[in-house]
Amino acid sequence: MRTPLLTAAATSYLANCALGAAVATRVLDTSGFRWVHHAVYVATAVLTAAAGAELALRRDRAFFRLLPAALPLLAIPAVSARTRWHPVIAGSAAPAYVAALAS
Repeated sequence: MRTPLLTAAATSYLANCALGAAVATRVLDTSGFRWVHHAVYVATAVLTAAAGAELALRRDRAFFRLLPAALPLLAIPAVSARTRWHPVIAGSAAPAYVAALAS
């Protein structure tokens, strides 16, 4: 079931991916404020954890669909943004958000 927390988590994830892609393609230059991408990542992680907790407490099956997003969210800080793996790992969470929103 789509909840406000789940919607906020998915929106935050989408915003973070869009920001990262814009920086990677040099559409945006965040060299003066790199912290913004990190702050949106932290917001995404916190919102996703809160949405997962809410779904688990409600025994909503969307919890199991959102759960796979945890692994990429946990792994991404350990992967340099200058590697090709950073966007691959970050993007691997997308199906979990879509599946959770669709349930």
